[in-house]
Amino acid sequence: MSNLPSSQTPDQPRRKPRVALVFGGRSSEHGVSVVTAASVLRAIDRSKYDVLPIGITTDGRWALTSDDPDRMGITDRRMPTVEQVTDHEGTVVLPVDPANREVVYSEPGVVPKALGDVDVVFPVLHGPYGEDGTLQGLLELSGVPYVGAGVLASAVGMDKEYMKRVFISFGLPVGPYLVIRPRDWENDQETARRSIVEFAADHGWPLFVKPARAGSSMGISKVEDASGLDEAIEEARRHDPKVIVESLLRGREIECGVLEFEDGPRASLPAEIPPVTAHDFYDFEAKYIDSAEGIVPAPLTPEQTAEVQRLAVAAFDSVSCEGLVRADFFLLDSGEFVINEINTMPGFTPISMYPRMWQESGVAYPELVDRLIQAALRRRTGLR
Repeated sequence: MSNLPSSQTPDQPRRKPRVALVFGGRSSEHGVSVVTAASVLRAIDRSKYDVLPIGITTDGRWALTSDDPDRMGITDRRMPTVEQVTDHEGTVVLPVDPANREVVYSEPGVVPKALGDVDVVFPVLHGPYGEDGTLQGLLELSGVPYVGAGVLASAVGMDKEYMKRVFISFGLPVGPYLVIRPRDWENDQETARRSIVEFAADHGWPLFVKPARAGSSMGISKVEDASGLDEAIEEARRHDPKVIVESLLRGREIECGVLEFEDGPRASLPAEIPPVTAHDFYDFEAKYIDSAEGIVPAPLTPEQTAEVQRLAVAAFDSVSCEGLVRADFFLLDSGEFVINEINTMPGFTPISMYPRMWQESGVAYPELVDRLIQAALRRRTGLR
């Protein structure tokens, strides 16, 4: 396949492929996405690619943003926003036309300005309205190649219930869980509450109550007994009306990265998330504010390393993922690995676990970014 940008003919002077880095978004993980975008901006090889940073504000406006990653950091324990890194009040529009990849900037009372063609989109959004197949569907309609999982894999990878259902259908080991759907809680809280108590009678307390379609440990509560259920469910429902309840799995937290190479997906060396003494569990503040340190590579036997790598690639394939995935596991006291979830667009700062695992596996951060862009440029949109 030609490496020429899509709109370039062979007789034209060669130009660099143009990468639209899309970040921010409407989910509660907005700030994490902005921090990730800063890291990617620093790492992209500007001698090889032109970059167009596009931020999606918390209310959903696509904005032309600064190309200055220093404006996108965590300040005084506060996460950054797209609103802080844009100096423009207009809107960026990506045409839904496979024959036209020209991005346009418009604002009231001003003639729209063409920003040029985009050859590939690098979406570093986390959570709903970006990582869940919605943005991927827009890009499929536009005919613009993009980094990462497609529509189905993104949607399944965002929904913890259906992710687990797919894993089970492929024979992957999954821990006990219970789903509380919106109508279950809205129509009959007492029955929903009783079902959770019965679940705890079978699997024990404490339980973890989570939004079914959120990430970065947003909205998660560790519940020690039935008295804490209502508060935990309402906290989860602030992020998602569908709630998933999981039993405590006693063991070690192990993560493994998967990256798509020309010959197929490969697994990285795994990492271990040790117990975080300052936090009740590996929550949002431990991950992003206090930057709890993981151990890379994880202190596993060669046989355990091979097994978690096999399971990570199997999880990637089971959901029909593309590009990249971080797979999260528990290594139980019994010696069995149980998969907790996958992330189709994991945290992507240089200190995030996914890049660190690949660094230890021989793929440095700038090369990792380049490989993902090149894989997206090779891949066509549509059915594949």
